[in-house]
Amino acid sequence: MPKKKADKQYLETLTKISKAITSDLYLEDILKLIVNLTANVMGAKICAVWLLDEITGELKIRATQAMSKDYLEERSIKFGEGIVGLVAKEKKPIVIDDVIEEKRYKQRSLAKKEGLVSMLSVPMLVNDKVIGVINVYTVESYKFTKSDIDLLSAVANQAAVAIENTELIVKTKVIQEELESRKKIEKAKGILMKDQNLSEEEAFKTLRKASMNRRVSMKEIAKAIILSSEISNGR
Repeated sequence: MPKKKADKQYLETLTKISKAITSDLYLEDILKLIVNLTANVMGAKICAVWLLDEITGELKIRATQAMSKDYLEERSIKFGEGIVGLVAKEKKPIVIDDVIEEKRYKQRSLAKKEGLVSMLSVPMLVNDKVIGVINVYTVESYKFTKSDIDLLSAVANQAAVAIENTELIVKTKVIQEELESRKKIEKAKGILMKDQNLSEEEAFKTLRKASMNRRVSMKEIAKAIILSSEISNGR
């Protein structure tokens, strides 16, 4: 890695990442920007974001600026396994002087093929909850400094916030859509009960049957019934 970057460059990188996180960019674009900026300012050959799947307990690469087909192959690491899994489990950065000589490192053959030597791996944390790991690799032996570790940790935590915010927005949107669907279905049931003199159960079965027969959601059937009712009533 080239000589240590000035604090000004580190600060500029963090500022750019902060602006990206508060922008309306998609998460994939934010992560790509993060790995590119980080690799550039730290003089790393590879910067990669690994995210934890809480269901499978595995970490998978979500973003990297690496162009190698071998490195881009889909891979996963179990929580607590290898360097990446260990960083996620212990929630602490790990510095490896030479990954080829490190027995805990799981991809030594790939590292050798890619010419990777030194590695810095830090956890991505939100309120002490780990959601992933960020790694950087050099092609020459390098002693990562405290400034390097602090920078990558700050980047990791900003990335974690971006991911957490995105997931929150998605969950909120899903909840809102679910509430909207329920409201429309309830309104459509009321229309069927009134117009066709059906019980609540019969109205629901009618909606469900129409949904299955037409292969569309009950929400769409409900919207059609509501619209038809409004047209009939001259609204």
